[in-house]
Amino acid sequence: MTSVVADTHTIIWHIFNLERLSEIALTALELAVNGGYPIYVSAITIVEITYLVERGRLAEDVLTRVLNAIDDTDVGISLVPLNRDISAAVRQIDRATVPDMPDRIIAATALYMNLPLITCDLQIRALTTIQTIW
Repeated sequence: MTSVVADTHTIIWHIFNLERLSEIALTALELAVNGGYPIYVSAITIVEITYLVERGRLAEDVLTRVLNAIDDTDVGISLVPLNRDISAAVRQIDRATVPDMPDRIIAATALYMNLPLITCDLQIRALTTIQTIW
């Protein structure tokens, strides 16, 4: 196995609620970490979590624990900044299929890195430009 990119819900469930992950998704995450490969998280995921905390849809602890997991080098989660190349790759993520911009940025991150994206999002999974795991 190699590294993977985790969607926002995937990384939250990986930290808080493993039972919500599919068996295939959990295995992919475990294989990456156990093989010494990072689980990549787009910077937009932190923005999304912050927004959901501010709206009262997630507890503040979710943001704190996700940030702590990213900062802890032993956990195996690595933050991917939104750069020019990922920003350009967004155009390759069909807006009609995936209308939500944060989702397009996360998918573009996987496309740019040429890595599978772990997501249960049906719109993202409908894309043919990236490999998804669920």
